[in-house]
Amino acid sequence: MSAAARAAQRPGRLSPRTALLLGLGMVLLALVGSSMQGAYAISPTQLWQVLGQALLQPFAEARSPAPEYLVFMNIRLPRLLMGVAAGAGLGLAGALMQGLFRNPLADPGLIGVSSGAALAAAATIVLGSRWLPDLPRALGSWPLVLTAFGGGLLVTALICALAQADGGTRMGLMLLAGVAVNALALAGLGYLSFISTDEQLRNLQMWLLGSLGGARWSAVLLVSAVVAAACVLGLALARALNAIALGEAQAALLGVPVERTKRRAVLVAALAVGAVTAASGIIGFIGLVAPHWVRLAAGPDHRVVLPGSALLGAALVLAADAVARTLVKPAELPLGVLTACIGGPLFLLMLRQLRSKV
Repeated sequence: MSAAARAAQRPGRLSPRTALLLGLGMVLLALVGSSMQGAYAISPTQLWQVLGQALLQPFAEARSPAPEYLVFMNIRLPRLLMGVAAGAGLGLAGALMQGLFRNPLADPGLIGVSSGAALAAAATIVLGSRWLPDLPRALGSWPLVLTAFGGGLLVTALICALAQADGGTRMGLMLLAGVAVNALALAGLGYLSFISTDEQLRNLQMWLLGSLGGARWSAVLLVSAVVAAACVLGLALARALNAIALGEAQAALLGVPVERTKRRAVLVAALAVGAVTAASGIIGFIGLVAPHWVRLAAGPDHRVVLPGSALLGAALVLAADAVARTLVKPAELPLGVLTACIGGPLFLLMLRQLRSKV
């Protein structure tokens, strides 16, 4: 029996099946609750009718749909699905990074994908209107999404290249390179904010604070496909990450391809976070707190931590988005503000727990 499996069986911890079923139940509960919340409230009876009409619509006669049907199908449902994809991608990426760095305080931002996406998005918003003023009208929001996604992957590739030493990837070098490159990206972001117009600055700030309000079916399908692929690839690394938790030398003795696992974990995390950030902006702290909670509840086995973090991340994003839509309705709070308000105190609590163990 592995060390991770023995640790997961300690008294007071949930079994793997119970933990995953609980996570799935939280996602379903958050979906139902979020479906009814917002500037246009939908009652449970109306929600049931909307779902029934959506399932039977292909066989029903053409008629004028009810307002709640239009709101749910055209606005709320794509937003809910984007929230599930965003939370799952961020939670999975956080679990991968914490497993790779062997540190519960690790975050997907360490590999620079968020700062790279932010810099690329800022360049598109501020400079794109000067160089290619007709492009937004021709392609809508796709230039911003694609450049942000590419910028995140490019910065991650740069950090990985800087972390190479003696024919392998050094996690300490990756951490230091991430700090330096993130600082440079934030400096570039500050300069672009300084030279932007008032309208560009507002657009940039709304993107940086994160929101699911711009979810459209085309973006939902793209992000969901990328996150689904990342989940499949990430779950395949669970056993290797369990071995790496014992140390890289021990993992190599057990036959684990350590360097290949590192590259794959970073690539999967970059793909998931890059896709989510490009479509929804920066949503912080989900990748930090979701894996930590799962690890506390069910143990360190990555066969549970990875899917559990994806489920819990989805539930957290859905719950935070529901609060963002209802707290100051009909206006909407930025999603990143709420996740930071939740994640900040939890981060301090995690630090206190770790300090007590030292």
